[in-house]
Amino acid sequence: MPATDTALEPRSARLHRYGLLCVAGDDARDFLHAQLTNDIEHMPPDQARLAGWCSAKGRLLASFLVMPRERDFLLQLAADLAPAVARRLSMFVLRSKVKLTDLGSEQGQLGVWGAAGPARLAQLGIQLGEAPMACAVQGALTAVRMDRERVLVVGPEAELARLESGLAAAEGDEDEWALAEIRAGRPLIRHATQDLFVPQMVNLEALGAVDFKKGCYPGQEVVARAQYRGQVKRRMVRAAAGAGVEVEPGADLYSDDAGGQASGTVVDSAPTPEGRELLAVVPVSVLERQASVRLAPGGPALQILSLPSSSA
Repeated sequence: MPATDTALEPRSARLHRYGLLCVAGDDARDFLHAQLTNDIEHMPPDQARLAGWCSAKGRLLASFLVMPRERDFLLQLAADLAPAVARRLSMFVLRSKVKLTDLGSEQGQLGVWGAAGPARLAQLGIQLGEAPMACAVQGALTAVRMDRERVLVVGPEAELARLESGLAAAEGDEDEWALAEIRAGRPLIRHATQDLFVPQMVNLEALGAVDFKKGCYPGQEVVARAQYRGQVKRRMVRAAAGAGVEVEPGADLYSDDAGGQASGTVVDSAPTPEGRELLAVVPVSVLERQASVRLAPGGPALQILSLPSSSA
């Protein structure tokens, strides 16, 4: 975000890149614990968590932000995956007392950022802890502190509109939120990247989204084997491309030592004043040899950038 005085004031934008599922019922916690890569059984009520949902082969079918509420859980995921994931996840309910609902048409998502944002939200009744992933429920609204200056708020459209009115925040751009997520190293699995990566390839274990001590879940043996036998041959990096470049999730990347063959995959992308920044999965060998990575054979090389130490 620009380092100006105006950056201190709250900015907000509706977030349309995400969908939202609700998992309710007496067995909701146990159900999610058995399906996701993270520990949901011991998840505290004031803490959201990142998690993945894998196929039997250990490949990510979705990436979630899991938000606990008093009687249910909200799962934020890519909007283009929500309907299909809701249907497929429902197949595993069986006799459990669980109801899974796609809330995409009923609930909106609002990103609030700027140094004064959390304090302004607190004045409106949304009190959040200081730590990242602190979660709070205020009436029909659920809020998560994504980092020091960014808060996600989820709720019915009418409630979000009232919150926006009280915030009096400047209008922001969803691309700013997407860029902040990229700089935080948080991957968003979409339809174009579904079933391509084990969690470690997109650094989910470094983000605390994989618990290696919990019980079984789909793909658990593959994920554990990749972790303990050193079988992760590809890793996610952050990179920058120059102006005038369009980069879509799922696009191929090319390294100079691969003989023109695709050797990487774009995970996410957002515009910057200078061009674009992206998250991409590339072979570890490419990083070790410091080979150039390009969007097309012979094209301009991407600039490999740093990620937070917790996600690299």
